[in-house]
Order: sequence, then C-alpha cells, then structure tokens
Amino acid sequence: MMRGFLSFARRVAATPAAAVVVNMLMAYAAFMLCRVAYFVENWSSFAPYMSWPLAWSMLCGGLVFDTSALLYLNALYLLITLLPLHLKERRGFHVAAKWLYVVPNALGVAMNLADAVYFTYTGRRTTATVFAEFGNESNIAAIVGTELLRHWYLVALFVAIVAALWRLYRTPREASQLRLGSYYAGQVAALLLLAPLAIAGMRGSWAFGTRPITISNANEYVNRAVESSVVLNTPFALMRTVGKPTHIVPSYMSDSEMLATYSPEHRPAASAADSLLRRKNVVIVIAESLGKEYSAFFNPRLDGGRYRGYTPFLDSLATRSLTFARSFANGRISMDANPSVLSGIPMMVEPFVLSSASLNDIDGLPSLLGSYGYHSAFFHGGHNITMGFSAFAHSIGFEKYYGLDEYCRSEKYRGYADFDGKWAIFDEPFLQFTADELERLPEPFVATVFTATSHHPYPIPAEYRDRFPEEAPLEILKCIRYADMSLSRFFHRVSRMPWYDNTLFVVVADHTNESAHAEYKTDLGLFSIPILFFTPDGSLPASLRSDCIAQQTDILPTIMSYLGCNKPFVAWGCDLLTTPAASTWAVNYLSGIYQYVKGDYLLQFDGTSTKGVYAYGSDPLLRHNLLGKCPEQHTMERELKAIVQQYMQRMTTNRLTIPHAEE
Repeated sequence: MMRGFLSFARRVAATPAAAVVVNMLMAYAAFMLCRVAYFVENWSSFAPYMSWPLAWSMLCGGLVFDTSALLYLNALYLLITLLPLHLKERRGFHVAAKWLYVVPNALGVAMNLADAVYFTYTGRRTTATVFAEFGNESNIAAIVGTELLRHWYLVALFVAIVAALWRLYRTPREASQLRLGSYYAGQVAALLLLAPLAIAGMRGSWAFGTRPITISNANEYVNRAVESSVVLNTPFALMRTVGKPTHIVPSYMSDSEMLATYSPEHRPAASAADSLLRRKNVVIVIAESLGKEYSAFFNPRLDGGRYRGYTPFLDSLATRSLTFARSFANGRISMDANPSVLSGIPMMVEPFVLSSASLNDIDGLPSLLGSYGYHSAFFHGGHNITMGFSAFAHSIGFEKYYGLDEYCRSEKYRGYADFDGKWAIFDEPFLQFTADELERLPEPFVATVFTATSHHPYPIPAEYRDRFPEEAPLEILKCIRYADMSLSRFFHRVSRMPWYDNTLFVVVADHTNESAHAEYKTDLGLFSIPILFFTPDGSLPASLRSDCIAQQTDILPTIMSYLGCNKPFVAWGCDLLTTPAASTWAVNYLSGIYQYVKGDYLLQFDGTSTKGVYAYGSDPLLRHNLLGKCPEQHTMERELKAIVQQYMQRMTTNRLTIPHAEE
C-alpha cells in the first residue's frame, strides 16, 4: 500500500500543476527575501519601531501584495504550463516556459532590490511616475552604474536569487511519459482551480463588489505610513499606478459644505489703485535636500543640547529672519517643490508636473507680479530640460531661464568643467553666476534659484574635498557643509549690490534627505524642512515662531501679503503674516496616506477613514496613536476632506486660477 502511495505521489509531483506550485513557492521566497533585504538596507528607519505583532502583520500583508504581483508577472507562464494540450509537453516547450518564468521574476527581484536603495530618497515604493520623472535625464545610466558598485552586496544577492530560480526550477515530465486521461483531467482541474484563485489573488480579495487593492491598502498592516513600503513590493506599486488617473474627485461633502469648510482662493481687499504696498525685489532660494535636521538653530535640544549641526551660515541667517519651529515640505522629491513654493500647489497622490493637471491654467509669483511691472528669472544649474523645471517656470510666467546652457556660455566661468558629472553645476560657481545675472536684472524683480549639489550621489568639487571630507553618520553631510558655504558666499556677494536692502529673501529646502536621528525618520519628520523669510532692512521681524505651522505652499500667500498685492489667486496655503496661529496648517502625502498637521496634532487619513492621530509635539516618534481619543479628530478630518476635495475638483475642472472677470 505504501509503495502504491509513493508511486502515486511521484506521478503527481511530476505533473505540470505540481511543478507550478513548486516554482511559484520559489518566487514567493525570492520576493520575501527581497523584502528582508529592503528592511535591512533601511534598518534605522524601521527597526526601532518593530515588534513581533507588527512583524507578523507585515508578513501577512506582504503575502497579499506579493500574490498579486507574482500572479501578474507569471500569468503567461501559468497559462501555458497549465494549458490542457499534451502535444506541448516537449523539451523545447519546457525550455521556453522556463525562460517565461525566470525572466519576469528576475525583473521583479531587480526592482525590489533597487528600490531598497531608492527608498532613502523618497520614503516610499517607486511608482509609475518614475518613468516620467527621469524620462529626460541622460545621467541615469551613470548613476545606476555607480550604485551597483556601491551596493555590490545587493547585486550579489540578485545573482544568487536568479541563479536559484534557474537551478531549482521544476520541469514537468515530457509527453512520452504522460497518461493522457489523468493528464487532461488534472490540467482542466488545475485551470478551473487557478482561474478564481488568480482573480482573487490579483485583486487582493475574495469579496465581490469591492475595488482591487491599491498602494494605500498596505497601511492596514502597519502602524506608520512609511512602513507600508515594507509590506508592498515594487512591481505591484508600478503596475497599480501605470495609466491610472491621478486626480479622482471624492464626494466627502456637498460643494456648499466644502466651501464653508475650506477654500484655496485668496482674495485680498481691493484697493482704489492697483498698486503695491512695497515694490521690493523677491529672491527665493530653494536649497536641494537641506532638511531641518542638519541645522543647529532648529535643533537646540538635539543630542541633549550638544548638537552643532552642519549649516553655520544658515543658522546665522536664521537669527536675522522670520522662521518657524514647525515647518514642512509638501512633497518628497525635487519636482514637488516648484509648484508648492511658487504656485501654492501641494503634491497629492503624484507630482503635479507629471499629471495631466499640469496643462491647466496656473498662476505663480512671476505671473501674479508681472502685472505690477516685475521682471523675472529662474536659475537651475542642471540641463535645461531636467526635471521639467524649465517647462514649469515658463508655464507660470518666468521671463528668463538660466540653466546649464546659459552658464556654459558665460566666459567668466569654467563652463562644463564645473559640472558635477551627474546633475548640475556645483553650487558655489552657479550661485555666483546667479548673482551676476541678478545684478543685470531690472528692478523690481522676482527670481528663484534652485541649488543642486546636495543631491545623490553627493559629489563636491575636488578643491574642497579636504575642507569638507566624508563624515559619519551620513554621506550627504559633506555636501551640506559645501552647500552652506556656497550660500554664504552668495549672500556675501549680493549684499554689496544696490538692490540688496530692497529685497525679500526666502530660503527653503525642496525636501529632506538622509537622516540620522529617529525624530526625522518618522512619517512627519520625513517632511521637516527650514523656511526663512529675511529682509535686510528689518521690515520683517527676526523671530523664531513656535506658535504656528508653516509649509511650502504658505510662501506664495505670505509674499503676496508682505508686498501688499491685491490680486486674487489660488493657493493651498496661509498668509503667515496675518493668519491666526491656531488656523495655520500643513498637508502632505506619503504612501497612500494624507497627513494633516494642525495645532498640536498630526492626522493621517487614507482617503476613506482616519488611520492615526498623534500629538507630535509631545510624541515626536509617533509611538502613541490617539485614534478615537483626540477631541480634535473630527474637525481635523472634516477640514482635510475639504482640502482634498477642493484640490481634486479644481485639478479636474481647470480652476487653479481666478479669472480676471471674477476679480
């Protein structure tokens, strides 16, 4: 009897269905190993918050999302292997099936391991917008090559996993060994079983009438939004976002209730004459990756009060500026900064400039100030098409754009010799070039310069490598020191120009970057940046405000208020000079979660329901979820819903400006 059972077991093990089971289990193991590598590579972002219940929840969630991704990746392999046609059971066919199995799974493994590195800069899994984000960049191959060398251990792991998938691949027996009756019965039964399982697995649920799982569903298995990236896998994140509409208008409330709760329209009191209170120049410096963590001024209690920071000039400037103890970016990548800072448009779901809404009519500082006789210029030392900066600058009315091409035409500088090899001209020479061009710009003017050196892979000019050596614990720190020095020399240079005293300077980071301290690795810490308003003539108070919240989208309304502009405009932000502190707020989006900061609380909302409420001031590591225990939760949720609904509605109906007839 035992002999008969073993014989039957061997026959079953050699069937195509059994081979499929074994091979798919190997694919699951490969993806789970990638998840472990992802976790270990970003250990400091996840490990301090781990517990056995959370680890188990992540594992269960990971299996759900891996099932969906693996079924898509292996759909063709599964179909042809289980196809009930015995004539295909030959060596040549099985070799082809093996390639159809190994290649898609190898691509999936490569995506997951690559994202383990990219997470440092985005705080989330990569989505389909990455193709548009870097579609015009010619330096990606070089950067990838550099990272392959730097993370050789992940390359070795990739080779080992793919080799295992190839060597351990189970091949069904060939046609000469088949029993046709049992073969067809088994294949048909396997297909009938696979079909509903595949549909449920791809959708992520057995429940009919529900939507397939999306990226935001990963938050059901974790405590923090950033942890959802461990649950997800990159192939799933890419497939779920390819061709998907970015802006879907929710129906949280009626339009009348929405307008009563929140409106992004700013309508200053009209004056008798269309004039300005102040005809001051405006210079905005958007500093690449200059997170608040790097500044000693903004971290007086860090490391027990012993923190010295890496930005001595910025710290000095902050003592003479209007600054904010609680200030945040609206996005996580450079592409998010320009719309937020210059047009008051935050990032929600995906970068604005990569969405169809970027074709809408939009305003910005140069177009709003242009009617008052302002001249305008945008400066960025990268290739003129990089990151879509030139296109966006043109769309909001900048008259001139100065990029790598213009820099290289200047006989005063070294041209392409000052290029960092990957992204842009080094900060010091390009900021000096910017100062040259500002001196030629007729007043009044509005100008923006976007720096670049503090960008991965963190190069600095050879002549500064001894002055700014590598230092622990973060590779970016030498670049931060160099960028701060470059900013110091820029301000020293322009301070001798006649227009300097009649200028409002704004210094703001585009986003955060590498972090060493736990409070800057939280869902909120990932957005914590400095925002400074500096007037050499002292017309703005030099104070650090701890009573209000500031965000990038507040910069446009605040500048318009300071200048005394009476033009109406649309911006998802506050005028920080006149808005009561209790009414200031910030919003950002991370891995399917909207984050809303107001007063002493952070509210996290997944588009359907509130997932977390944290008293981030007294609980900076966001360890204690006050969901259902915070009296402000209901009001905050209603306000956030109105903000999101306004955003989505205006994006889809092209209402990002206020027509002249409505003024």
